[in-house]
Amino acid sequence: MTDITKDAIAPPRSFLSQDAIQVFYRLLAALLICAVLAVLSDSFLSLGNILNVLRQASLTFFIASGLTLVVLTAGLDLSVGANVALSACIAGTVIHKTGSPALGILTGLACGGIVGLLNGVMVTALRIPSFIATYGMLWVLNGLTYWYMAGETLHGFPAGFRQIGSGYLFGLPIPVYLLLVFLGIGTLFAQRTIWGQEIYAIGANPIAARLSGIPVARRLLLVYAVSGTMAGLASIIFLSRLNSAEADIGESLTLPAIAAVLIGGTSLFGGVGTVFGTFIGALILTLVLNGMNLLSVSANWQPLVTGIIVILAVWLDMKTRRRAQ
Repeated sequence: MTDITKDAIAPPRSFLSQDAIQVFYRLLAALLICAVLAVLSDSFLSLGNILNVLRQASLTFFIASGLTLVVLTAGLDLSVGANVALSACIAGTVIHKTGSPALGILTGLACGGIVGLLNGVMVTALRIPSFIATYGMLWVLNGLTYWYMAGETLHGFPAGFRQIGSGYLFGLPIPVYLLLVFLGIGTLFAQRTIWGQEIYAIGANPIAARLSGIPVARRLLLVYAVSGTMAGLASIIFLSRLNSAEADIGESLTLPAIAAVLIGGTSLFGGVGTVFGTFIGALILTLVLNGMNLLSVSANWQPLVTGIIVILAVWLDMKTRRRAQ
């Protein structure tokens, strides 16, 4: 039993090397995109635009970082965007009713975490495939949010609360500092803790992980709860940034988050990927969309481009996996 446990928990060296190589190539891709955009647009390298790119990438990263843990277990969470919308609307209501941003933040995080935990219960206790469970949850959350808001829009939050998403500290947007904090926490958790290694083991071989004594169900509950909580955190950032909340706030957030995870090298088949890679993926996606804006490409083309990038990322993942096997 001891040997099996070691084999299940210890990440295969080839997978770690594969992760490092994938992150390296994606960093090169990000630099190449920067070089091309710097040539095509005079305003790309302006300080204001660079800070805007970092802020937008951080917003995508908050959702995608929790989603990365789910995908590492070979699962998927399609409800993150709807979770952001419901959490933002409830948190905004609490702030309006109580006048306390702190209570609103705690409520938003709790709402996001509870939704994630419910997703985990459906996947582990009811044994519903994650794609189906979270897709159903997406529609449940959309229905609840539209019913709760009833066409209303919340706006006008305290100036101190708005600093979270719109403020600067030493010249950098505050969301960038939050990104660095959660990037460090996520990387250390996934790469340096037993729980993180168990998540990799579940994604690489769930049967071996279960036989080795890893509490698979509890770890899955954990990753879905973390994914939901990070969606709750993103809802606070969006609420603060936009200074408003309405029912459709999360409709356009799910696909970019999934795209960031896949572009960052996390495999849909589980067991391969890093939180840092997801950050690079969010940065690449933001650079592409920012470049389209700078070059005056119609916004109608952005979903098409994002979809194509997702398809290419999945194709590369499948090709890389076949080569590794």
